[in-house]
Amino acid sequence: MEFTVAENFILKNYDKRPFSSRSGFLNYPAIFSHAKELISQYDIRAGGGPDMPVKHMSGGNQQKVIIAREISLSPEVLVIAQPTRGLDVGAIEYIRKRIVAERDAGKAVLLVSFELDEIMNLCDRIVILSRGEIAGIFRENELEEHQIGVMMAGSKIEDNERFDL
Repeated sequence: MEFTVAENFILKNYDKRPFSSRSGFLNYPAIFSHAKELISQYDIRAGGGPDMPVKHMSGGNQQKVIIAREISLSPEVLVIAQPTRGLDVGAIEYIRKRIVAERDAGKAVLLVSFELDEIMNLCDRIVILSRGEIAGIFRENELEEHQIGVMMAGSKIEDNERFDL
């Protein structure tokens, strides 16, 4: 939280080119250019620009900084927990589109969310956990929201409610 937006964006790759030289000196023009690009791309409200400490930003913008950093690293697997919590409607839509774009680009995405509509709209497969155990694994559109809620609470779906799996 004490780090600036620009510093947060390079936390995982500050020691690599173009952000640092072989001798270990930070390349601030490259760092700030990268930060400005991500601020614009993810619509991050950083009134102080790349130099703004993240602790002075809203929770939603703090979250967008983390999402921008992680997606910009181009990982093969993204583990995302509560990606849209605290964001406004426009930001939610943008982040969801980015998650789907990563999936469509061949990345594996593990989404953990308490938002059933988010799960229903973004997931190809849904794993329902209850009391530390897998209660069911389903493909998209095989269950309705209320059925997921019932299973999350530890109850079984009645046989006449089951879909042909």
